[in-house]
Order: sequence, then C-alpha cells, then structure tokens
Amino acid sequence: MWNEPPESDLRALPPIGTNENVPWQEVPIRMHFFLGGCDWYMAEYSPDDRLFYGYAILNNDLVNAEWGYMSLDELRDVRVRGFEIDRDLHWDTRKASEIEKIAMAHRSRGG
Repeated sequence: MWNEPPESDLRALPPIGTNENVPWQEVPIRMHFFLGGCDWYMAEYSPDDRLFYGYAILNNDLVNAEWGYMSLDELRDVRVRGFEIDRDLHWDTRKASEIEKIAMAHRSRGG
C-alpha cells in the first residue's frame, strides 16, 4: 500500500459502530483509498481487528457499491499489474453525502 496510514492516524478514527444510528448522508468519511476505478471511503476503524467500516466502490460500479467492512491487511496486499492501493494524502473529512461518487451511488439505487 502506498502512503499507508501510521498507527496514530488509524487510532484517531472513531471505533466501529460509532455511526450506527447516523443517517448515511451525515456519516463522516475520514480516509480515502483508491486504485484505478476503485475507491474505499473509511468512516470507522477497529485497531484490534484491523478492520475499517466504510463505503466501497469497485470498478466505478455505482449500482453495486455498498457500506461494509474492509480489512486493512487485505487492502495492503492488493496488487494490480504492479500497482498498489494508495491513500489520498489530501483528503479532508467530509460527510458521505458531500462525496459525489457516494451520493451518485445512493441515487442510482433510489436511496
């Protein structure tokens, strides 16, 4: 993984379950990872399990994009033709509804 987040950045993320009762539009997205047409938007993290909770859009497929759990170790190991997942170092926390791809994915499913 390029620009892997240091442990201090990971531990600064809220624990998994923090946004359980928050409408999707209001969930703060705190980290963004990408590779080609794939985007992983992270809202929460469990240091014990090394799991993120967030929104994944794979291959620009907005219809099948979804909220779910993602393993840091698995993301770290992804290689596509020699390229690795990268962390967006210029990412500023924003609400999920303010991220065009997430909003478009929810609209494409009538959400």
